[in-house]
Amino acid sequence: MPVIALPNIRLHVQELNPGGRETIILVHGMFSNLAVYYFNIAPILARQYHVVLYDMKGHGMSEKAVQGYGLTAMTDDLTALMDSLGIEKAHLAGYSYGGLVALKMATRFPERINKLAVIEGPDPSDQETLAIIDTYSKEFLIHYIDNFADTTRMKAGRRQLEKNHRMYEFLFKETSIRSDMEAEKDFFRDDSISQISSDTLLIYGQNSNCVPSGRILASKIENSELLLVTGDHNVPVQQPEIIGNELYRFFYKSRELDFYETNLLINS
Repeated sequence: MPVIALPNIRLHVQELNPGGRETIILVHGMFSNLAVYYFNIAPILARQYHVVLYDMKGHGMSEKAVQGYGLTAMTDDLTALMDSLGIEKAHLAGYSYGGLVALKMATRFPERINKLAVIEGPDPSDQETLAIIDTYSKEFLIHYIDNFADTTRMKAGRRQLEKNHRMYEFLFKETSIRSDMEAEKDFFRDDSISQISSDTLLIYGQNSNCVPSGRILASKIENSELLLVTGDHNVPVQQPEIIGNELYRFFYKSRELDFYETNLLINS
């Protein structure tokens, strides 16, 4: 479980299939960790791709930080990580607040991004956004314990749940995370979003409160596709195979491949 020392932070990183055809970087949401992708979604993508997952600062096994949770600081971290790993350009996917990090990367460093996928990226101006993220991240942890901690590992799983609750306490009480997120309230109204030129996939749960956010992004990003799947804000843990296969289809598909041909590749 390598921890990479960057100029301003130490980040926990995992890589799958380093020899893959291209690189996909997966960014988790606030108050979760890379496990949201690691067990189901990342292995699907790793059939063909070099997949990079990392814990954002203050999360998982990465270094705790008191400040620097805004989108500019988060994309500075991601750019530094890409530089450290020797990744000049990559496909990028982000979930929840990680989706906003992905969008910010596409506006600040478009030359570093191939295709872009945003899963349940919320509108930061929505007063319910923080509550949505907090509620579903806790549900993610419960789901993780119930599905990936079998009877021989349950005790360790419960300890992990307690560890993540301590992470909540740290992030909410000792860091600038809330004020940093609230400071991004005008992000969806930033003209730079309309300038995103990357092919973009927007995935939202049909029952999610964030669907209006997806529609806003779809109206602003010219080369975008809005996909609604069964579930709510927590679709990566509710429908990991669907999310994984849709991401695979999107990243694999070129203008020379139609939908049928791409699905043959997915199922081969």
